[in-house]
Amino acid sequence: MIMKNNKSAFFAIAISAMLGMGAIEANAQQTRYKGTVAIHQKDGTKTSIEESDLKRISNRMNYVCADTWSTSPQTYTNVDHVSFDWIAQEVGNISLNYKRDISADELKQAVKEMRTQLGSALKAVYGMRGGKDGNPPAAHSYQFCYTFGPDCYVQYFCVPHYDFPYSNFTLHSTYDLCKGSIGGPGSSFYAMKSDMAPTLNASKIDDMPEIKAIYLTLFNYAAIENVDLFGPMPYYDHKTIREESPFVYDRAKDIYYQVKADIDAAIECFKYYKDHRSEAYKEQIGSTIKSRVQLLSSDYADPSDLSVWIRFANSLKLRMAIHMSKVEPATAKQWAEEAVAGGVIENEADEIGFLPSLSGRDHPLIEIMGWNDIVMGASFINLLQNLDHPYMKYLFTKNSIALEKSKQAVSGTSAPAVTPKGSVYVGMRNGVTPGEGPAVDDNPYCGYSKIGWEYFIMVNPPLYLMKMSEVCFLRAEGALRGWNMGGTAQHFYEQGIRTAYLEDRNYKENEYTKHVEQYLNVNAPKGIAYVDPQGLTPDMPSVTKIGVKWNEGDSKETKLEKIITQKYIASFPYSYESWVDLRRTGYPKLFPILNTEHSDGTIKPGDPKVQTADNIMRRIPWVSDDPQTKEDIKATGIPALSEDTNNKPATDTQMQRLWWDVDAPNF
Repeated sequence: MIMKNNKSAFFAIAISAMLGMGAIEANAQQTRYKGTVAIHQKDGTKTSIEESDLKRISNRMNYVCADTWSTSPQTYTNVDHVSFDWIAQEVGNISLNYKRDISADELKQAVKEMRTQLGSALKAVYGMRGGKDGNPPAAHSYQFCYTFGPDCYVQYFCVPHYDFPYSNFTLHSTYDLCKGSIGGPGSSFYAMKSDMAPTLNASKIDDMPEIKAIYLTLFNYAAIENVDLFGPMPYYDHKTIREESPFVYDRAKDIYYQVKADIDAAIECFKYYKDHRSEAYKEQIGSTIKSRVQLLSSDYADPSDLSVWIRFANSLKLRMAIHMSKVEPATAKQWAEEAVAGGVIENEADEIGFLPSLSGRDHPLIEIMGWNDIVMGASFINLLQNLDHPYMKYLFTKNSIALEKSKQAVSGTSAPAVTPKGSVYVGMRNGVTPGEGPAVDDNPYCGYSKIGWEYFIMVNPPLYLMKMSEVCFLRAEGALRGWNMGGTAQHFYEQGIRTAYLEDRNYKENEYTKHVEQYLNVNAPKGIAYVDPQGLTPDMPSVTKIGVKWNEGDSKETKLEKIITQKYIASFPYSYESWVDLRRTGYPKLFPILNTEHSDGTIKPGDPKVQTADNIMRRIPWVSDDPQTKEDIKATGIPALSEDTNNKPATDTQMQRLWWDVDAPNF
């Protein structure tokens, strides 16, 4: 049963835990509860509170505090006991009734009748990579999703100026808790759910179960991304298109488990399709995918071949398993081995992502760079330089203006008096106080290295959801952990590097492939230090101590560092998965992010020579000025955060660890 109007049906679990009565055992992925709470006092007085009216209830030894939506908080003394009268309701399980006869004509009619909803679902696909208001990914919305936040947290890019008058906010440094931008990374999920959830809940979509399974998989992909950014969220409420507050925040762990169940159901649907649908039916499915999904697989492969979606779903399961490897290692191993055995992405034609050219657009980064709103991050460029990465031979620009040593240069900097135009590759230290405005004549930071826009336009990089190289590195890490990944860690590591380029797979003059074999044999870094041409930050010795070449004699920790470092490079310019890796493993080694005083006070400067655990932002807070949202966060968001971390006190802060982000060794 799908619930749409239950106000706070999650509280039974929380209440029983708070009161210590052990009255309820529940599978939070599948069941919530509604009903009444009865407070029995010793004088025979009984007070019943409807669950729909209950905000929270807590036990205080011999008295009970109850807070409701309709009244102010009440205290009940001389309490004998509290009883519950609950009715269980199933939620979140969007059915996939695929084992039924559906003719090609019935499917065609369903597609016709679902024209509006299918159009809405396509808008949802756009929203997954920076689409807004039903339009394909574009610069402004992409910027809020990525370049203001996670792209800088992992130091791919840095924002060179603080002032954004058209958006009415300032961004003082990388970890600035700026309300104008910090919620942006969540907008990709919210754009997705707003357009996808109504489609998933439409009755007629049951006449096209394979399309429903694809949409359900994509919805859950976006949900996991959002969970990995913020932690708990109203997953079931969003999934069942509840529109009225309050919204109940579900645990990250519970969302992971429900997503896994949905993935498994979708995979079974895709398997059934292969042997039980007519060719005419399959042709109609392929046509619908091509027009209403528009992802890479529909461009490079036969869109009616749903094996690509099996591989995508299993690859998502593998990604989730790797995320869980420290918090639930046995379950992680099981999921990962299931995923690989079921088939993951193993060639470039099966990669999933959005190709901007299909909508007649360029990659959003081109316009953002044209605005001088981003430059390359110093740590990222320094890493590539030290490993002699192929990108350094063709992908980036050198300084676009002559850079003078500042009068405020720090003591001991080796910056020359003038760095001539076009002479160096130079990134900007993340966290440094940016300049004012995007004009290079007034703000030298805007003249630092960028992606070469002419080449970027020519090679038409996709906006990936799942790249073959990522799957290779996931399997490499799994193999390193002793899981059965179908090959050795070295094999998948080297395969991941060979397929790590960002260019459109149909681009024939790929510069990366000309240099990759040489790159695979880089045995040690060059030891190139970072020097800020303006001298405003101290010289930074390279933090990269590993090479690229696989050495079976290396320790597990060194091998993991190599895997994650190359995965980080391969993921560029997409940052979400890289930020997960940085938090859970501490790799790659990067420069510390400066000016942590601009954060919410929980992030520390750390070691001045290398980024450490106390200097890595661990989640994006739920910044909101909406009174109801703030109440929802207080009522169920913070408790869900706490439950995810073994009931440790939780705070809505940048350093609050998420469920999978365990403070423990990697092995």
